[in-house]
Amino acid sequence: MTEEQVFFYGHPSWRSALDFYTKGIAAAVFAGALAGFATAIAAGHVQVGWIVAAVLVVFVAMLIAGVVSRMRTTYTITSERLTIQRGFLGRELHETRLERVQNVRAHQSIAQRLLRVGAVEFDTAGGAEYDFAFRGVANPSSIVRTVDRAIRLSGADRVGL
Repeated sequence: MTEEQVFFYGHPSWRSALDFYTKGIAAAVFAGALAGFATAIAAGHVQVGWIVAAVLVVFVAMLIAGVVSRMRTTYTITSERLTIQRGFLGRELHETRLERVQNVRAHQSIAQRLLRVGAVEFDTAGGAEYDFAFRGVANPSSIVRTVDRAIRLSGADRVGL
């Protein structure tokens, strides 16, 4: 019996969270404006220190939230299975064996193509009780080729990808 090989192990790309970070910057600017407005009312003049503090707190919180969100999702392609694992404290694990994979599709919007990220969706035998997809991955066409290679090497090559 051969040992299970890992062909891909990764997380969604940071580039896939750019819209989240853009909203974070907007929220930080809004927090700064709110702090400026509040200090102008309370002290009779705008206190720049409170504005800077509000912007930094919201901005850093959004950066941390973005990193945590990305790192809590792990995608794995091995010689036997595809795995999606989510969570830090609580865990959610979804996996399918390679021989169950029937179709693999890569999808990218125009913005995602510019950022070189996208989604890879897998149709599996036996129904669609779970939307099995690697979302926000860098270079999705490379992921499709990796799955194809894993299927061929596993001997489960009964489907053309």
